[in-house]
Amino acid sequence: MNSLFKCLGALALLGLSSLAQAFDLQQLSGQLAKPDVIHGSFIQEKHLRALPQPLTSKGTFVLAKNHGLLWLLKTPLQQDYRINDKGIARRDANGWQMLPNKSAGAEQNRLFLAVLQGDSSGLQRDFELSLSGDAQNWKLTLTPRSMLLKQVFNQINIDGGELVHSIELLETQGDRTLLRLQDSTSAQPLSDAEQHDFAE
Repeated sequence: MNSLFKCLGALALLGLSSLAQAFDLQQLSGQLAKPDVIHGSFIQEKHLRALPQPLTSKGTFVLAKNHGLLWLLKTPLQQDYRINDKGIARRDANGWQMLPNKSAGAEQNRLFLAVLQGDSSGLQRDFELSLSGDAQNWKLTLTPRSMLLKQVFNQINIDGGELVHSIELLETQGDRTLLRLQDSTSAQPLSDAEQHDFAE
């Protein structure tokens, strides 16, 4: 479940497109606010110190401006999550059920939704940002400022070109999560079912 919080903010970067000018944080912030809907698939590898092989999960996601994120796990188990400004909900037989907000999770949720909405001031308040490369081949490094986030992350590395290719989360206890994003597109609008999921 922690991986959902950690990946949410980085997924917001999926909407990056080519820029003719020099690539800087101001342009990055502008790009974050542009895409209305992004669909894609993911492969997530959780590298734990205690295990010789990573834990791998796969699924799809829908990132919608002003709505939030649908994170749909397919393997090794099927489970749907919805993340928005109200918090995190999990789907069960009775519909969407809100999960309890814990302090660290609530802080990360607030932060990453600011990223989703292109709020660079919120992001820069909580992270030191370092951007290198150009619009076709770039890397963004996030180093936490706040004590709460420093308890969770050492660093977050995001690599991409026109769209994000991978997100690496380096945790303080030595574990590492690698998220590879595939087949991402901003050309497809929300389906009726997706609109219903966000509206519930």
